[in-house]
Amino acid sequence: MGTKATEELDVSFDELPMYLRAHHSAYMEVNGALYYLTDVNDMYWRAQDTAKLNEKGHYTDASELVPTMAEFMALPFVDGKTIEEVFDEAVFYASEKSE
Repeated sequence: MGTKATEELDVSFDELPMYLRAHHSAYMEVNGALYYLTDVNDMYWRAQDTAKLNEKGHYTDASELVPTMAEFMALPFVDGKTIEEVFDEAVFYASEKSE
């Protein structure tokens, strides 16, 4: 789990899957909520709610775990909407790893 960068990412909807594959995670802010979009062992994808932490202090899952990027992009986890449906309202940020 990285920390949210301060500068917005300049990424289109079509570029987002490639960005996520290359960087393994990003933050998405939409309608006052902040989600962590991430892979699990470079094999599965999920969205996590940064406002809710589990007993280990990690973000809680906002979506199910899916094996492909196509399935992930089609998950309705933002109040029943997919990333594509909220993309124009969303702001994306890099996830910075601490050194």
